[in-house]
Amino acid sequence: MRRAAEIRDALRQHRATWRLAVGAAAAGLAVAAGAVALAGPWDAGQRSAERRQAAADATGDRMDTERIGSTLPAAEPVLVPLEAGEGGAEGAGVPAGLTDALGSLLGDPALGDHVTAAVLDLTTGERLYAEDPGGGRVPASTIKIVTALAALDALGPDHRLATTVRWDADGERVVLVGGGDPTLTEADLAGLARRTAAALAERGITGASLAYDVSLYAGGGQRHPLGVNDNIALITPLQVNEGRLDGSTSGPTPRATHPEQDAAELFAADLAEAGLRVEGRPARHAAPEDPEEAEQLAIHRSAPLGSLVERMLTNSDNDLAEALGRHTALAQGRRADFRGVGRAVAQELDALGLPHEGVRIADASGLDREDRLTADLLTRALVAAGDPDRPELRPVLTGLPVAGFTGTLAGRFDGDAGAARDTDPVAGGAAAAPADAGAGAVRAKTGTLTGVNTLAGTVMTRDGRVLAFAFLASGTADAAAAEAALDAAAGTLAGCACG
Repeated sequence: MRRAAEIRDALRQHRATWRLAVGAAAAGLAVAAGAVALAGPWDAGQRSAERRQAAADATGDRMDTERIGSTLPAAEPVLVPLEAGEGGAEGAGVPAGLTDALGSLLGDPALGDHVTAAVLDLTTGERLYAEDPGGGRVPASTIKIVTALAALDALGPDHRLATTVRWDADGERVVLVGGGDPTLTEADLAGLARRTAAALAERGITGASLAYDVSLYAGGGQRHPLGVNDNIALITPLQVNEGRLDGSTSGPTPRATHPEQDAAELFAADLAEAGLRVEGRPARHAAPEDPEEAEQLAIHRSAPLGSLVERMLTNSDNDLAEALGRHTALAQGRRADFRGVGRAVAQELDALGLPHEGVRIADASGLDREDRLTADLLTRALVAAGDPDRPELRPVLTGLPVAGFTGTLAGRFDGDAGAARDTDPVAGGAAAAPADAGAGAVRAKTGTLTGVNTLAGTVMTRDGRVLAFAFLASGTADAAAAEAALDAAAGTLAGCACG
């Protein structure tokens, strides 16, 4: 295996090429038992903890990433996946010097006085480092790791979110039924309208009124406690492209005040263009529950849940996170609201045998400062996602941004933040670790709120061991300095001789 310095040199030479290649790679890389696939499907995301993948075609069964892979040249992964039996052997033990190195780095004043941390071997679950690992802290967007794990366990990676159109014969109206798919696009809606108009034409119906049904979520939807802002739209089961008003697909942007109404108005225009006479303006009305009273005319299904999870994690997609949380609640027969989400996620954690003392799930996205997670839970959640007996949970790992290349880590680990402290790699500590030491080796979910900076994910060490880590800092005054300190700590793990 090449040494860390050689890897960094190669990464610097090819970084521009990799930024394009990683985005073109098909996301679902197979991962060997107890290992992590170290390439990601989504790039160029913006940090959005404070601040579109196109859905699958209704008639197609392949994932979006499979379609991307069929039309673009394949790219090598950023790092070769660790094969079973290579490094990370059980009983490798805690490396000498790691505790001192991490303790010093996480004691950086930029991280405030409330840092909690944990480092586990991803394959064995052995704890290598801990600093108040059971202390509950505001997680910001690292909570999306838990949201993703719960959704995958409750629904499975092949589950799709369905937006349907039904014919209410008694009311002589078309009903657009929101299915909780925030990735629905204008093109998807237009296709749904064409299929609807064709189905009605076969029945000799040339005109009808239009209603929209948002009853899937409790109360038809909720506003986040932060309100509608650039980071999140109204949480409703019917919206087009997350209520975005500028055509963007990630990052903060102005949002529609009533995205469900806007979606219905757009669908009405699409129906008219498809040849159906739409009478009056769309009105909110629930479709009859009896399928015999409300025949299905057309359906659009999202990309598989595994693909949605990857998008959500890579781009730190708040709207998608809240949708996945509500679908987890619905899968358990709970109300699709904030309280239902919190109880549903806790139930999934229990089912997975994950500790959640000191944990509070106030929302699914991490925008709520009432959230509390522990470093212990985050690292054990990552270990669960790497369990070879639970492949359905693997998108939690493959969706994590790659340091220096994709999503919310695209602009970090670039070497501009100074150097981490050096320790002797022969003694089993951290190798010389400049700020970009983790580029390509670290995959992690970021979290940022005012005074809160967090980082949790996986890292491949210099000798091929894969570790799960979580660093939670609160009381930070300088976000850039705090991020640099967290990156240095993760980079030190990348340089660790931990085998």
